[in-house]
Amino acid sequence: MNVVAVTSCPTGIAHCQMAAENLERTGERLGHEIKVEVQGAVGTQNELTAAELNDADAVIIAADTAVSRDRFEGKPLVGASVKDGVNDPEGLFEHAVELVAAGETGTVEVGGGSGVESDAGAGADGAAAGTASDATEEDSRRRGGDREKGLFARLKRLFS
Repeated sequence: MNVVAVTSCPTGIAHCQMAAENLERTGERLGHEIKVEVQGAVGTQNELTAAELNDADAVIIAADTAVSRDRFEGKPLVGASVKDGVNDPEGLFEHAVELVAAGETGTVEVGGGSGVESDAGAGADGAAAGTASDATEEDSRRRGGDREKGLFARLKRLFS
């Protein structure tokens, strides 16, 4: 399978490079042809050409910043966070292969970093989707820790 990918992160120094390298290594190991465009602090590296986009069977975008998806229209697209590109490139390829095998051309958002997950694994009763929702609510409650120990609370006590 011929895959094109884009990695991008706000700083663009290390994580998008690591994600690109992991996607390239994993793609080659799994027998796929892959070309990865890196959008980082120094601009765009390995920019995808129109011919490469036309030849692609699937697209993987591992980004924590906005990446224009217009040029990938009509292609199966797997969207994820850079963290997923670094930690779970195999999972991204699995989703891409599933989309191509099903003949779908839509977008599937996966992974913990993006906060949106495909419901392809949900049962008929939708139990898996409910479980993901419960986990998201729990994470949002714990986010940031104890407000009394936070920086703003300490500064407020210091200056009052």
